[in-house]
Amino acid sequence: MLHNKIVAGITQGDINGISYEVIMKTLSDPRINEFCIPVVYGSPKVAAYHRKAVNLTNFSFHHIHAASEANPKKANIINCVSDDIRVELGKSTAMAGEASVVSLERAVQDLKTGRVDVLVTGPINKHNVYSESFPFPGHTEFFEHTFGKEGESLMFLIGEQLRVGLVTGHIPLAEVPQTVTQERVREKARIMEASLRRDFNIRKPRIAVLGVNPHAGDDGLLGHEEIDQVIPAIKELYEKEDLLVFGPYPADGFFGSGEFKKFDGVLAMYHDQGLSSFKALNFHKGVNFTAGLPFVRTSPGHGTAYDLAGAGKASPESFREALFMAIDIFRNRQSYDEITQNPLPSYNKQHNGDQGDS
Repeated sequence: MLHNKIVAGITQGDINGISYEVIMKTLSDPRINEFCIPVVYGSPKVAAYHRKAVNLTNFSFHHIHAASEANPKKANIINCVSDDIRVELGKSTAMAGEASVVSLERAVQDLKTGRVDVLVTGPINKHNVYSESFPFPGHTEFFEHTFGKEGESLMFLIGEQLRVGLVTGHIPLAEVPQTVTQERVREKARIMEASLRRDFNIRKPRIAVLGVNPHAGDDGLLGHEEIDQVIPAIKELYEKEDLLVFGPYPADGFFGSGEFKKFDGVLAMYHDQGLSSFKALNFHKGVNFTAGLPFVRTSPGHGTAYDLAGAGKASPESFREALFMAIDIFRNRQSYDEITQNPLPSYNKQHNGDQGDS
């Protein structure tokens, strides 16, 4: 922290999409600096290009060389790329992919060394970032690998009405059935439960688990994944670990009937099962949070939106929510860790009760 403020690292995302627009629209509100010190890892040249394209005349970045130089009253930017960088609005290019990765790696290095406290990532194009040196289908897998947490994090989508986590992430649908195992369901449910307690201040969270198949398998008629994997995992979590985990629920009826409102978190089996309903309800304000990591990382719930690039029409709501949520979770973790660090000792009631008959 600098000047007793949370330092929020922000990656530039894809330079040809709407990332710079939503970042600058968010940071143009001077009240942001009351909550954090923003540090963007990107390019002043690219920022100037986007500022002109969307006619954002009332905003400018403070240029610095390191996060330690950040001005607590300004929106700061660190140049991470060559001045030869070229913006091609609305296009997926190799140069844009490389720039996304450079920004991400520089920000993560500062996160590891404590120069920034939280990280908010701009949306990337999963195709143009993928290479031999960056063999990851998305941010989540990159962070798991970088911090030695393969399989130990949870893609957690957070909105006003709904929190959805995924048992499987960026994998083909054909691989989902064999990937949904008892162990994996239990692990993801545990991560969600711990995050709801530590990151969101929910003392005893209630979690709903969805089925894999239509009608949650219909007692084996439409598939056996529920009987073989999901139900035994739920039973063990509920009976042996005292977690309030329920299900499996058929996804269509669960969301359609509003049943999700009775739960603090919903564990979906695969990407589109959870995200389709989530984005229908929270598209403009939804936040992607990576739970289970040793640091706080959030991202807007939308993608690069090439079709809106440079038009000045992109909404900053989701990015703004991602920034505020990163700050809130950081503070919640501090409070939770302080409260639980030195719990009161337990005493034997019989030993400390009536001692007259010794």
